[in-house]
Amino acid sequence: MKPIHYLNLALCVSLLAACSSHPVVVSQTDAAIIPVKIMVLRKENNRSVMSVSGQFTTDDEVMLSFKTGGIINTLSVKEGDAVKKGQLLATLNPTEINAQVQQAQLSAEKATRDYQRIQNLYKDSVATLEQLQNGKTALQMAQQQLKMASFNRQYSEIHAPKDGYILKKMANPGQQIAAGTAILQTNGAEFGKWMLRVGISDRQWSTLQLNDHAVIKTTALPGQQLQGIITRKAEGVDPVTGTFTADITLTGKKPQAIAAGMFGKAEITPLQHNQAGETWQIPYEALLDGDGTTGYVFVTDDNKTAHRVKVTVASIDKNMVTITDGLAQAKALIVSGSAYLMDNSAISIQSPANPKK
Repeated sequence: MKPIHYLNLALCVSLLAACSSHPVVVSQTDAAIIPVKIMVLRKENNRSVMSVSGQFTTDDEVMLSFKTGGIINTLSVKEGDAVKKGQLLATLNPTEINAQVQQAQLSAEKATRDYQRIQNLYKDSVATLEQLQNGKTALQMAQQQLKMASFNRQYSEIHAPKDGYILKKMANPGQQIAAGTAILQTNGAEFGKWMLRVGISDRQWSTLQLNDHAVIKTTALPGQQLQGIITRKAEGVDPVTGTFTADITLTGKKPQAIAAGMFGKAEITPLQHNQAGETWQIPYEALLDGDGTTGYVFVTDDNKTAHRVKVTVASIDKNMVTITDGLAQAKALIVSGSAYLMDNSAISIQSPANPKK
């Protein structure tokens, strides 16, 4: 039996020697293949007309009030009246303010006499320099008190600041009011100041641009259309309505039927964010490293390799993101598994994901 053991040992040694001279080669991939889900990208056209609604207003509405408090003596206009610049609209009972002005005049006259007397005494070396200076200061203070009382009397009357209309009357003759309390609301009569103020969604806000053209209709002018352009977009959401606001300024001749607060509808043709006028709707989870209006996504053209591209974000609405630039050359978007990807990562498609409506 011993020769057999020696033979087995010799065979093992020969096999070890062969393995050491010819090592076994193990095939390994350079990188792991990452399973992902994709969706086919579909372009949307942002040339469609937007329908919005709002109220007619102007950008020069003014709340008029008295400088001082008192009892309203006259109020010579009512809501809807046309007024001319400088026209007297309302007055306070003048008894109290006239008494204040008269008191200030008497104080100024007395201070003038006192100062003249001290000047004469100072020339005769009877009054001191300090007394002369104090007399001059008292005179100046009395004169300023007279100016203040005269100014208050001037603004105990309300005059129209410009040609326009009375939008609202908030007080009546005989009513006692405090200083600064609004009495009348007016606006200008110039047509260039009229606008339709409308509410828009965040998606509409991101699409609209200044100078976009709009066609406006109102039930007060059946069969007629008014022309306008976007002149302002709010930079914050209205806390009451939860929407943004935009102003459509009317262009051309103003029809007589337009009044503040009147309801109107508008159809806006937006300018384009890109030359083709195209946008893409993608799931929120596909967007990476978002920073303001920019972000990154992974796309694939051959279903084998992922590519990281920069995109421009127009708006975010619920679970969807509107993209206006960066996806024109892409075929499919990676919507799941992108957190594990790098540029040029190898991928395998699990199953195509359907775009959300």
